[in-house]
Amino acid sequence: MEPIKCLIIGSGPAGYTAAIYASRSGLKPVVYEGPLSGGQLTQTSEIENFPGYPDGVDGNQLMDDLRKQAERLGAEIRFGVINHVDFGTEKGGIHKAVTDDGDEIEARTIIICTGASAKYLGISDEKKYAGMGVSACATCDGFFYRKKIVAVVGGGDTACEEAQYLSHLASKVYLIVRRNVLRASEAMQQKVKACDNIEILWETQTEGLFGDDGVEGAHLVRRKGSPDEERLDIRIDGFFLAIGHHPNTEAFLPRTAADGVMMPGVEVDNEGYIIVKHPTTATNLPGVFAAGDVADPIYRQAISAAGSGCHAAMDAERYLNGI
Repeated sequence: MEPIKCLIIGSGPAGYTAAIYASRSGLKPVVYEGPLSGGQLTQTSEIENFPGYPDGVDGNQLMDDLRKQAERLGAEIRFGVINHVDFGTEKGGIHKAVTDDGDEIEARTIIICTGASAKYLGISDEKKYAGMGVSACATCDGFFYRKKIVAVVGGGDTACEEAQYLSHLASKVYLIVRRNVLRASEAMQQKVKACDNIEILWETQTEGLFGDDGVEGAHLVRRKGSPDEERLDIRIDGFFLAIGHHPNTEAFLPRTAADGVMMPGVEVDNEGYIIVKHPTTATNLPGVFAAGDVADPIYRQAISAAGSGCHAAMDAERYLNGI
């Protein structure tokens, strides 16, 4: 069987948009959706910042619209997970992807759109209140908490940025910091400390959330394990996690094959995000491209992911045409 022209790994805005553009270019793409069809946006109840939906749109509806559009244009969409890929290392080489069922797919180009998963604290209430007050993206969901009280967990640059962003929308922002110092840059620390409506809760950890129809508060503990440990509850309407993201790149990293041979993989940065050769979406491997949050530690927005999916499909077409 001839290798397919374009294999897209992962769904979400990047994967489906790549499928739309690859289909229109005649690449007959095959999409493996991954463990969560439609990606993380399917866990979001309402999206108000994606162009074309003046009244907002449910995350599942948005992803279903993109999926149907890709299918109508000719993309073949399969439910399944790619376990690993044996990459060809020469220009024009063939890449072999292996699914969790053991199936093998040979492809001339691959577009990786597996996203990045938010890191969670590990408390059960995070799942219980997902989409009901718990969020990992202030830019995405902060609008819903105008003039309300929210909490942000974390002590790095991301947490400080999210707290500062939310301070312009919410009436009060608690910044819950596990240590007695912030890890953020000095400039970012000063900005947070200068905000009148941001209160930093030092040496504090979250033990749980409470509420009937959504988050209404958080159970906290200060100086956990110490003689002066203190337990307290705070009233909040939203709980934002800002302790980092984990790029879903495991299937594409260098690995040792069963015969002991070291197989090549995509190049990643210190945080695990795939490095692309800007202004393209090309990786260090010929014919392999990356789009969306898996290669974006900065923006992490649906619209920017969709845009990079478009770029990746165009880059794949140019590669196949020898441009």
